[in-house]
Amino acid sequence: MARLKEELLKELSDCVFEMEDEKVISVAQEYIDIGYDPLEGITEGLVDGMNRAGVMYEEEEYFITDLLICSDAMYNGLNILRPHLPQNKLEGEKTYKCVIGVVEGDTHDIGKNLVKIMLETAGFEIYDLGRDVPLRNFIDKAKEVDADLICLSTLMTTTMPGMKKVVEMLKEENMYGKVKVMIGGGPVSQAYCDKIEAHGYSPNAVEAVKLAKVLVGMGIPAK
Repeated sequence: MARLKEELLKELSDCVFEMEDEKVISVAQEYIDIGYDPLEGITEGLVDGMNRAGVMYEEEEYFITDLLICSDAMYNGLNILRPHLPQNKLEGEKTYKCVIGVVEGDTHDIGKNLVKIMLETAGFEIYDLGRDVPLRNFIDKAKEVDADLICLSTLMTTTMPGMKKVVEMLKEENMYGKVKVMIGGGPVSQAYCDKIEAHGYSPNAVEAVKLAKVLVGMGIPAK
């Protein structure tokens, strides 16, 4: 008898959280073989597990080496689930482009990588600049690819002013508004987002995708 979706979602989450990078492959395959929704498997299974691991890291219960094994497990699961996502892009439908990176001075990229995966899964074209990114590079890349969105991440209070600087640079280049800015990371808040006049703040990867879609107007029929 087929196992319940909730049971398998929990097991996918646990596999990532508990660093079961081999076991996750068979669980993800079982989930797909039964015919459950691959997107839910990613968001409520794999990403849920990674979010749980992220909390443990912030509480200093997990080390960076643990997180790397968790992310290996997540990627192994993604490799099974992602090919089954519906390819529902319509002919002529706009591709939304996003430049993403961790601001200069910070090398914490677990959160950024999660958001990147979720945005890719949602259909965004992603240009990942990596971590410790010179602020000017965000502007130059957004210009080069005609981006709709810049996502800035940091886990350090000392590098948060870089987010403000990127917003200011966009204004100087008359790109502010045409290119939306979304920020996130441990010390970042909605209040800080409002203060620096970024367009949006998200506390986690799942919410980030919802917000990104709203900011760029994805899924809203053209008038």
